[in-house]
Amino acid sequence: MASKTVTDIAAAMRDIDFTMLFTRSEDGTLAGRPMSNNRDVDFDGDSHFFSYEHARTIADIERNPVVAMSLQGKSGLLGKPPLFISIQGDATLIRDKAAFEAHWTKDLDRWFEQGIDTPGVVLIKVHASRIHYWDGTDEADLIP
Repeated sequence: MASKTVTDIAAAMRDIDFTMLFTRSEDGTLAGRPMSNNRDVDFDGDSHFFSYEHARTIADIERNPVVAMSLQGKSGLLGKPPLFISIQGDATLIRDKAAFEAHWTKDLDRWFEQGIDTPGVVLIKVHASRIHYWDGTDEADLIP
């Protein structure tokens, strides 16, 4: 029986900066790359990441919007294993500056020097359809 809720998972995700985002490549193989949530986590089933228009990630999502994410939290106390989270969902590409502003943090200026006006910036929104977590002996599927 699940002891965690989507709200609990959201709280845990605030402490996990990077996720591995998996897409399907042109040849059908899986391609994974690290993406930062920039601590912008008000997780209700949606995750947001910034990328460049020319990135292979964007082409993969345009071809097939079904994606997966993998996250690992910190190790627990007294040798308890870390929290593992697997998320499957659908990605949407957003090219709207108002949406950029809603999810922008100052840390992003390192990668996108002109802020939301950086040419070619794209916001990736992943809407979860399934979340699975493992936390020691506790594990469950959650549907946001």
